[in-house]
Order: sequence, then C-alpha cells, then structure tokens
Amino acid sequence: MQDTRITPDEIAKLPDSPGVYRYFNVENELIYVGKAKSLRKRVGSYFNKAANVNRKTLRMVTEIREIEVTLVNSEFDALLLENNLIKQNQPRYNILLKDDKSFPYICVSKERFPRIYSTRKFIPSKGTYYGPYTSVKAMNNVLRLINNVFTLRTCRFDLTEENIAKGKFKVCLEYHIGNCQGPCEGLQDEQDYLKDIEQAVNILKGNLSLPKNYFKNRMTTAAEELDFEKAQFFKEKLELVDRFQTSSVIVSPKISDVDVFSIVSDEKYAFVNYLRIKNGTINLSKTSEIKKKLNETDEQILGLIMVEMRDQYQSSAKEVVVNKALELETDKVNIHVPQRGDKRKLVELSLKNGLFAKKEKYQSLENVKDKGNRVLKQMQEDLQLKELPTHIECFDNSNIQGTNPVASMVCFKMGRPSKKDYRHYKIKTVEGPDDFASMTEVVGRRYKRLLDEEAPLPKLVIIDGGKGQLNAACDALRELGLYGEIPIIGIAKRLEEIYYPEDSFPLHIDKKSESLRLIQKLRDEAHRFAITFHRDLRSKNSFQFELETVEGIGTSTVDKLLKEYRSMSNIQQAKREDLEFLIGKAKTNLVIDYFKQKKGAD
Repeated sequence: MQDTRITPDEIAKLPDSPGVYRYFNVENELIYVGKAKSLRKRVGSYFNKAANVNRKTLRMVTEIREIEVTLVNSEFDALLLENNLIKQNQPRYNILLKDDKSFPYICVSKERFPRIYSTRKFIPSKGTYYGPYTSVKAMNNVLRLINNVFTLRTCRFDLTEENIAKGKFKVCLEYHIGNCQGPCEGLQDEQDYLKDIEQAVNILKGNLSLPKNYFKNRMTTAAEELDFEKAQFFKEKLELVDRFQTSSVIVSPKISDVDVFSIVSDEKYAFVNYLRIKNGTINLSKTSEIKKKLNETDEQILGLIMVEMRDQYQSSAKEVVVNKALELETDKVNIHVPQRGDKRKLVELSLKNGLFAKKEKYQSLENVKDKGNRVLKQMQEDLQLKELPTHIECFDNSNIQGTNPVASMVCFKMGRPSKKDYRHYKIKTVEGPDDFASMTEVVGRRYKRLLDEEAPLPKLVIIDGGKGQLNAACDALRELGLYGEIPIIGIAKRLEEIYYPEDSFPLHIDKKSESLRLIQKLRDEAHRFAITFHRDLRSKNSFQFELETVEGIGTSTVDKLLKEYRSMSNIQQAKREDLEFLIGKAKTNLVIDYFKQKKGAD
C-alpha cells in the first residue's frame, strides 16, 4: 500500500457496481475522475504496488486523501458522467477534453482588476465561471454587451500594487479610444473598477434590471435632446438585453439534478412547462397544454401534470422547483418555490416557455381581425354592454398652469385608432382650471355636432377620470337627451377602476384582461393627443410652462411630466423615485432643486 490515508477497509466497503469515482488531495481539490464497471476492483487496483508501474500514477496515489463515488445504472452511464465531470472540473490528472463538443464559458478571473473573457477550459482555480453556453453567438452577445456598457481591461498584465507603482506598464490603444480607464498606470481606482465588475456579474447571473434601466435612461435622454441617432443606438442595446433575457439562461454547474415546473393559465387552458436539469445543463424542455373541464386551480393542475411528466420521462430528481406552492407531503422529493438565485432564474425561464406556448395557441386559433373581435367581445362582456363596442370615443381635458384649458377626443373603430376622427378642443365657456365644467363643455359640443350632422353616435364613451369627471360628462348627455342611449364609463388612473353613472362602487377588471388594456390604450392615446396640443399652443403663443425656464429641462420632459401628473402641484408632490423612473436622475435633481428654490423665494 502506498503512503496514503486510504485504508484497505475503506476500499473493501466500496460497492461491486458500476459508477464514477473522484479523488481529492489534502487541500480538498479534485485531482482525478474515473469510471468503472466495478468500483471496488478499479479503485483497489490503484493501491496495488505491483500494478502501479506508471510514475505519474504513483505520484497521484501519494496525493489521494479522500475518495467519493457515484453509483450509476450501467458502465455507459458512468462514461457519460465521467465525461461531464472532467469537462466541468478539468482535474489535474485527467486528459483535458478539448473536443469541439465542449461548450464555452465566460470566466471572471481571480486576480486584481479581474478580466472577463470566454473560454472552453473549466478551471475553478482560475476564476468564477458562467455557462456553459450552447450558442457561441449568444455568448459573444453577452460579452459585447458587457464591453459596451463597462470599461474593463482586456490585457493580461499582472496588475499588482507593486508593479503599478514601479510604472511597469503603459496604457494601450484601448485606453485612448475610451474602452479602458487605464488601471495599469494607476489611472483607475481598484474599488471603482470592482463596482463595474459587480454590475457585469449581475448581467452574467441574469439580473438585467441595471443594464436595462441604464439603456432606457440613455435612450430617453438622447431622444429628449433630439439626438435620434444616439437614441437608436441605445434602443438597439436595450433590445439586445431583452433578446438575451428571453433566449438565454445561465445554469450554475452547482445545480446538479433538478426538475423545474411552471404553469400559466386562463379561463379555458393551462400550459405546464417542464425543464429537466442534469449536471448543470438543461437536457429536456416540454410544454403540455391542458383544456380545463371544471374550474380547477393552477395548483391542482400543476400537481397532476408534475406527477405525470416525472413518470413519463422517468425523472429521479430529488428536488423540484415550481412557480406555485404545492401542499404535497412527501419525504422522497423536496418541492419548493425558489425566491432568488439561479433556481429562481430557471423558474422564470420555464414560465417564458409556458407563456410562449400560450401565445402560439391563440395565434393559431385566429388572425388579427378575429383577435380584434375577441377583445371587443371581451369588453362587451366585462362592461355588460348591450352592443359590441365597435365605435369608442375617449375624452381627456387638462390645463397649463391653471390657464389655457384644452381637451382632446380620440376615436377607436373595431379596436383600432381612427385618427381622422380625432378632435382637439379649446375650452371656451369656462374660466380658470375647472376640470368638471370643461368636461361638460367638450362632451356637449362633440355630441351636439354629431346630432346636427346626423352622424353615427359611438357605442361607448370613456371619460379619463373618476366620479367627478364622469358626472360632468353625464350632465352634458342629459342636456342633449342622450343620457341612457350612449353607454358611458370613467376610468380612474391610480387603481384602474371603472366607474358607471349613478353607481358609487367601481368595477375592477382583471389587470391582465385584454379589454382593460384596450381601455388603457384609449386613455393613453387621449393623453398623448392632449399633450401634443399643449406643445403646439405653447409654441404658437410663445407661452412657456414654468419648468421650461429651468436650464436642462426641455419641451419633451415637460410633456412627460404633464402627461403623468397633469399639474404643477402634482409634480411637486411626486416621489423622487417616481420622477427618476420617468425622466431620469439628472433631470429629477433639476426639478426638485427648482421647487426648493421657489419655496425659499416665497
């Protein structure tokens, strides 16, 4: 027996079965992976002095301090597992697998001022690895995204404090063209560099909120400054992030054997997606469509299909992650809903597959025209209308700093904008900022004209606002004798509540309902049309909204604020985070500083 802590008794306890064995050294580093038809015989042969004539084998045996084995059903299964472990861990004493079937990884190196690069070698001591990527193009898109967002070094210099202090290195072309900040000459602080690395790692982990917000803000700022070429550039980057988010998943090598199930459903159908994870990679994806017979819950359907699919595909995974909590008592399988981390990302990927199957289902059922009819029928059902709302008109009114009140009306026919029927209104009979009286005026003017011209009346009227604006519009219909003939509703923005005349309790439509989305689209279009009229009036009359006097705040920013908040007082009372989301951090600071100075002057 060689000088090792492995005893004959330990070897004798190994099973006479096929499997994979792994040798670890005193530092708990994996140094060798092998397969065997009989684990006991194969492992025992390494500790037979007479059998060991190879010098490299003798050296390896002297380093072994621990043995781990994995039992499999056959020698072929052992071969597959051995191959996977070697590719992932690259043990020192194994032949390095460099065949074309090895998928690439992205490595974040373990060094001062880390580098981020692609590699087909998996060497844990070199850094942290993300992947593997089944598509080189997808991997390059991620690297390109990181390189475009962050200024990380690509050189292989040993950037120790001593080397930098001695001036051993000089900045290269990457520094001069703005792709690097020159840490090799001490021009960038290490902590500042590590912040970029931390953000880049978020992208590699699939946490894309940071780069998405970054591109959104840059795109918005460029558009506001009328730099449309630059805005298009950032739009393309945002689309790149979105495409990566929907088409890629980073599976950690630490996730060895997990089943992933998710369910999405509506009134008629449920779609259950199953992802099988083996050795850190997805080797099966299947979505089943279930037509509901009764009013089954998502949890009931998910539980039934989970058992069916695991039996159908002979899954033996001990862990199942799902998007809905299941109250199943079992000591054989751990079923849970992950809240964060790589497993949560897998659930989100599974959900995307389920949503895609749902979308494909409905696209195959009907064309665009049928979809429009379906939405209108859904709206008729949701709002309890007598007729299909093929002709809808929506009103919005607002004023600029308490003066110049205006209103807009947009018209949708068959669920689509009919822009030739859009109308702008200047308020003529109301003095001061009176939204209710303004609404009464414009609604009365609109339908008096239709009556005079004997034009068709709408099948539905939508008022942007709550009970007050709705009652004002109803007053106008009463004066014309149309109250009760034209269905009319109001939509309150905060909670998306639907109000009916003479009913104090609002209607809450499902947030995912297509009919609610159409109502919101009408409301938003009326907002947009009114803001356009605001801008035209300010330009024509040389009138400036007071925030436009602030340097750095332009017309497009003012339009956004008016569209969202409707008045100066609402803008002033808005939360900082809401303003930042709408117009960006820099312009939010300008707006808040303006109000502080104004308050101090008062």
